[in-house]
Amino acid sequence: MIIPTLHLSDGHIIPQVGLGTASLNDDQIAPVIVTAIEAGYRHIDTAYRYGNQRGVGKGIRDSGIPRKEVFVTTKLDGKFQGNDRAIAGLNECLSQLGLDYVDLLLIHWPLPQRDEYVSTWKTFEKLVEIGKVRSIGVSNFKPAHLDRLLAEATIRPAVNQIQLNPRITRPDQHAYNRDHDIVTTAWGPLGQGKGLLEEPALKTIAATYDKTPAQVVLRWFIELEMVAIPRSSNPERLRQNIDIFDITLTDEEIAAISALDTGEEKRVDADTTGH
Repeated sequence: MIIPTLHLSDGHIIPQVGLGTASLNDDQIAPVIVTAIEAGYRHIDTAYRYGNQRGVGKGIRDSGIPRKEVFVTTKLDGKFQGNDRAIAGLNECLSQLGLDYVDLLLIHWPLPQRDEYVSTWKTFEKLVEIGKVRSIGVSNFKPAHLDRLLAEATIRPAVNQIQLNPRITRPDQHAYNRDHDIVTTAWGPLGQGKGLLEEPALKTIAATYDKTPAQVVLRWFIELEMVAIPRSSNPERLRQNIDIFDITLTDEEIAAISALDTGEEKRVDADTTGH
């Protein structure tokens, strides 16, 4: 299984499908990582906030895969914003993961009321310089936050990870990211169990290709040149979620999936979801 990749603005590449790990603890996530890597995953997404980085690191080591073959994303939350706090934050993440570097480091939330995300970004740039992270980006940032960041940044954000799925398509945000050479990554791509996969349009398209609605949704992300981070601990679903590269959706099917947007461009508060 070879998962397609997208080029980042800094010259690195990112696999278009990754494994989300939120809500799984150290003991739960380690065997899931092993199963996922055996199935073909090469992109693992975690965060300091998730409290499972030791398990993620153990799973990667237990899989036997060479470090250079797996793309690891982690995120630093408000505890590590401002005044070079991200240096200690990343050091703690690396210690927990048992790694020398991460492939992608994200500011987990902008927290504009604290007005520290620009200074935090400057610290992220230092971390790139010393080789502890290869690419840097943001999560849950809106265009207004990115406008300010881009005006002051030396390194542009490679990624913006946001809540996005066929019911919350955020076309303006995706267009902004694309126009500024920022890859859009989706958390909650399958709708987080809120009925998205029961949509008749998805079932109809899925039947056409002998796939599941979840597979059709994940293929939609591929067609739109985004990265999707589905989360599952079920071995069969893990395999299904990357068994999507033998089909191509038509323009009409892509439009039908995008038409499921409810018009609600508000995300569930990150502090309550763990994302």
